[in-house]
Amino acid sequence: MSDNKPAKAEVQNIKQISTIWLVPIVAVAIGIWMLVQYVGSKGPEVTLKLKTAEGIEVGKTEIKSLNVKVGVITSVKLSDDYSYIIAKAAMNKDAERMLKEDTRFWVVKPRIGKEGVSGLETLLSGSYIELQPGVKPKEQLRFTVLETPPVAPADAKGLRLVLTHREAGKLGVGDPVLYEGFTVGRVEKVSFDTTTKKANYQLFIFQPYDSLIRDHTRFWLTSGVDMQMSAEGFNLQIGSIESLITGGVSFRVPKGSEEGELVTTQMSQFKLYHNLKQMRERNFEQYLEFVMMFDESIRGLKAEAPVEYRGIRIGTVKKVPLRMPTKNEGFATKQIPVLVRIELERIHDHMNYESLDEMKLRLAREFKQGLRATLKTDNLLTGALFIDIEFYPKAEMPEIVKYDGYVLFPTHAGGLAEIQKQVSGFLNKFNDLPVEDTLTALTKSLNASQKTLMAAEKVANDLNALLAQNDTQAIPGEIRESLQQIQSTLNGFGPDAAPYRNFEEALSRFEQVMSELQPVARQLNEKPNSLIFSGENAEDPIPAGGHQ
Repeated sequence: MSDNKPAKAEVQNIKQISTIWLVPIVAVAIGIWMLVQYVGSKGPEVTLKLKTAEGIEVGKTEIKSLNVKVGVITSVKLSDDYSYIIAKAAMNKDAERMLKEDTRFWVVKPRIGKEGVSGLETLLSGSYIELQPGVKPKEQLRFTVLETPPVAPADAKGLRLVLTHREAGKLGVGDPVLYEGFTVGRVEKVSFDTTTKKANYQLFIFQPYDSLIRDHTRFWLTSGVDMQMSAEGFNLQIGSIESLITGGVSFRVPKGSEEGELVTTQMSQFKLYHNLKQMRERNFEQYLEFVMMFDESIRGLKAEAPVEYRGIRIGTVKKVPLRMPTKNEGFATKQIPVLVRIELERIHDHMNYESLDEMKLRLAREFKQGLRATLKTDNLLTGALFIDIEFYPKAEMPEIVKYDGYVLFPTHAGGLAEIQKQVSGFLNKFNDLPVEDTLTALTKSLNASQKTLMAAEKVANDLNALLAQNDTQAIPGEIRESLQQIQSTLNGFGPDAAPYRNFEEALSRFEQVMSELQPVARQLNEKPNSLIFSGENAEDPIPAGGHQ
């Protein structure tokens, strides 16, 4: 048995893992690889604030830039106070560099605006959100979606300006900025400053038109149609078709003014005027302020009304009235103060003043010569008034020369006030007349006249009765016979009648006698004593000597 060796078992390694496990392992590996790829390609998540979720669908609404997909909307919900929509969007990895502080988003959908019809392709594909990449270094992940597309991209070359106006709603985003009727920019943003209580309108002026903006450039609203009716007549101006529909803003350096330096600072502020006329009137920087005291009603006199001298505008009414009467004054003052400006630039071409001081001294001298201001009617239809300045040599200087710190500009009663004064004086004189006594005497005269008329009527009736009698009707025949006899008698005194000839001979003899008496009359005229003394010259008597 010793020869018999114990048997040894052969040990072989048995495979514990089956090849079938390779499939899930590979699947897990692929999954991990895909997860790594997904995490590596996933971009940041952005939060968008919208006013409405119209056209926005989760998982379908895409975010595009230049028509390339860079993200998709992943969730949409209401804000805590239900005032706006909060949307989450998953962005691509490549879109991370686009998300800057000045990045802009807006919803692209069918739109009819100032530029025409846009977004028609979204009728089939649905709305999407357009992304305009920013250029600033600071990154940002929360944005407010714009209601309208931006006027210019953030990196566009040009000049951004801010216009201020006391009223909001004068301009809208996208309204044109015009220079001599040509569009050189757009309104980019509209806001209201609660601190200054003024509306701010941000403009973007495209390059190279930004070189037109100077220090003395003025901006005014363009309504498309400017219609004015004044004492000068009817004026109608029509702008471009776009401004006619939407309005806009125009600008230029006023004629006669210096252009100033080129404006290159972004967000420089300018004042927005209501219209071109207001811009021209408020472009005068040198002026003298006066107060005019008027006795008559100032109804129809408004701020910005003209101040004229013989049809030439030299100033502007600034405040009507300057102030209301104080408690101590009451309405017993009977005068209403009006603040006016005499503007130097308006009269430079006419008077050639060198300075405001020279003009002030000249006006002071002319006040003493009778320079006065009066109210006159500017428009009969609207009843608008203006102030006219003229010389009245007989006018007296007022006792007060200043009012509330302003120099007093003497006034004179206008034409309407003079007419009212004359009518009032006439009525006062009429009231002083003895109207009652006159009416009493007139009544008595009328009664007497009535009695006279009744008596005359009675006489007429008696005369009619007298004429109706037969004896009265026979009178005309007798009168006719008497007239024939008178005619026959007159015929007897004709040139051929004997009495006429005798009378003519008597006149001839009388004329002869008168001619013979003419020498005697002449002698008596020359020497009245000729009837007593002889006409011959007698010698002077010689006195005889006396007896001794």
